[in-house]
Amino acid sequence: MDNSAIFAQLDALLAQRRPADPESSYTASLYSGGNVAITAKVAEESAEVIEAAEHMGGGDCSHLVHEVADLWFHCMVLLHANGASTAAVEAELARRFGVSGFEEKAARGAR
Repeated sequence: MDNSAIFAQLDALLAQRRPADPESSYTASLYSGGNVAITAKVAEESAEVIEAAEHMGGGDCSHLVHEVADLWFHCMVLLHANGASTAAVEAELARRFGVSGFEEKAARGAR
């Protein structure tokens, strides 16, 4: 698999799974639970990322990477469930590129 377009490939797969049978597709079961079910998974995965980071040892970050991948996947499901995709996140990050984090945060406060 070509990793350079993995987010676009996952976006396509998530769109494909949305109408699937929740009994046969984990992703479809998340969609069927709505934002309540999806955000619960995002919270769970966020906690697992934090735990993995706190228990890293010896410079091996493979468990952390695994947990971040789980978190990003569930965030992508949340985006799709609400009519957005990773392309929107990529565009937002591109908009922020080259802007000081302090400036960007101050600009958000003005909205």
